[in-house]
Amino acid sequence: MSDMTSTADAPRSPGRPRSVRADEAIVEATLDLLAEGSTIEALSIEAIAARAGVGKATIYRRWAGKDALLLDALRRLKGILPQPAGHSVRDDLVLLVGAIGKNVDPRASKIMPCLVPEVNRSPDHFRLYQNIIAPRRQLMREVLRRGIAEGLLRPDLDLEVTMALLTGPMLIQRVLQWNPDLDEQALPGQVVDTVLAGIQAR
Repeated sequence: MSDMTSTADAPRSPGRPRSVRADEAIVEATLDLLAEGSTIEALSIEAIAARAGVGKATIYRRWAGKDALLLDALRRLKGILPQPAGHSVRDDLVLLVGAIGKNVDPRASKIMPCLVPEVNRSPDHFRLYQNIIAPRRQLMREVLRRGIAEGLLRPDLDLEVTMALLTGPMLIQRVLQWNPDLDEQALPGQVVDTVLAGIQAR
């Protein structure tokens, strides 16, 4: 994956404005093919172009390559980053934990579990995955740092371990349906309160 620059990061060249409809069709085609069982390795620009009803050149004018297109498509699948209000560390953590593994696009349930083995097999795909989740992880890190600065959380808190403690239960429940008896609506608050009990300043 030599270039994972997305359209959001790429400089715009002068000329005719890009077609939003074409952008949408290309991203939707990418997600549809993944949901139908195509692996990242097997997915081709040719197949995406054919499904979207555009030429390959149309795709390459918008994205540097397949990896950059995948980055934008999977970001779309994950949805908009939740924005903590900044008033309550607990409420902000519940918001962020509640967004873990939650996707509004029904294709996510077919695509995300299939990405796990590919992420584990390929360093390039691992980097792609990290590019998708790093901004979400950073939001949680900032909330925890604010809690330390406000004297609410222990000053010696290991942020990375704490984020793993907050994230793991939601992932295992939403991706694997580990315990169908758990209340998914209540779970984010329960996870946060359980972890906070161990990391609050004394």
